[in-house]
Amino acid sequence: MSVTFRAFVVNKTENDFTARIQELTQADLPPGEVLIRVAYSSVNYKDALACIPEGKIVRSYPFIPGVDLSGVVVESHDDRFHEGDKVIATSYDLGVSHYGGFSEYARVKADWVVVLPQGLTLKEAMIFGTAGFEAALALHQLEKNGLTPQRGPVLVTGATGGVGSMAVSMLAKTGYTVAASTGKQSEHAYLKELGASNILSREEVSAESDRPLEKELWAGSVDSVGGATLAYLIRTTKYGGSIAACGLTGGSTVNTTVFPFILRGVNLLGIESVFCPMELRRELWQRMARDLKPSSLDSMSHEVTLDELPQVTASLLKGGVRGRTVVRLAGR
Repeated sequence: MSVTFRAFVVNKTENDFTARIQELTQADLPPGEVLIRVAYSSVNYKDALACIPEGKIVRSYPFIPGVDLSGVVVESHDDRFHEGDKVIATSYDLGVSHYGGFSEYARVKADWVVVLPQGLTLKEAMIFGTAGFEAALALHQLEKNGLTPQRGPVLVTGATGGVGSMAVSMLAKTGYTVAASTGKQSEHAYLKELGASNILSREEVSAESDRPLEKELWAGSVDSVGGATLAYLIRTTKYGGSIAACGLTGGSTVNTTVFPFILRGVNLLGIESVFCPMELRRELWQRMARDLKPSSLDSMSHEVTLDELPQVTASLLKGGVRGRTVVRLAGR
């Protein structure tokens, strides 16, 4: 008899939209070489969009959201993985067109799976999740383009969000002087706990300007905001500095000129984590288990159950969540 389990299922018809817990069997899961008993998932902005009818994330219904998961292999038809292995799966089509992590069981493609690195628990892997991986990828690309702690301060925008919180912590852990920007005055103590030495208001980093170049302030930056904030960063980055662009909560249109690029050699780096090559993906997860692992990892997250997802996703879409939200399926 097939195992019955709980999953958070969204469904959309011509006249209705539902998002609720349902009981499924393993026969309901999509094809894949690896069957995983999910221990934890996490809530990302993309997941919150998948839980509303106008989110434009889910491609077909009914569907299980969740772009991240960690758990234990139950069954594998691929020699790279075996029963009992602790593993992580994030990105690719997971939680977009392939049933995701908001489920007690998941069946996924073997090519999407990473063995849990030594030094991380299944829960810690999901405190990182896609947000942590994206922050690690941003730091990797910045360093690849010459960023070092000696070059000067690094600014993280949208710093109380998942990617922002992770970026502040990782940069501080690796010796950078970190400035953080936020629109939430109540979260200044939280950002300083993560390692920010200077905090700027949202207004300071999103002010419009007619000047193509302004005072050189930042050796690098991690930007999850976009819009006017990204334009500000382009104008104020130091000679040869780099901006890792990984979000658009402040808008998708950027009003800038070519002058910062041709007069200061500013580098604008696009950060795309979904289809990051597996070799680099494994390398970054190893770093996240070692030199990029913040001592404050637990303080950056709170834990919820499947039943609490509707409240969490609604709050996230309104900007009411700081750090990371971990979903407990069968924690171990």
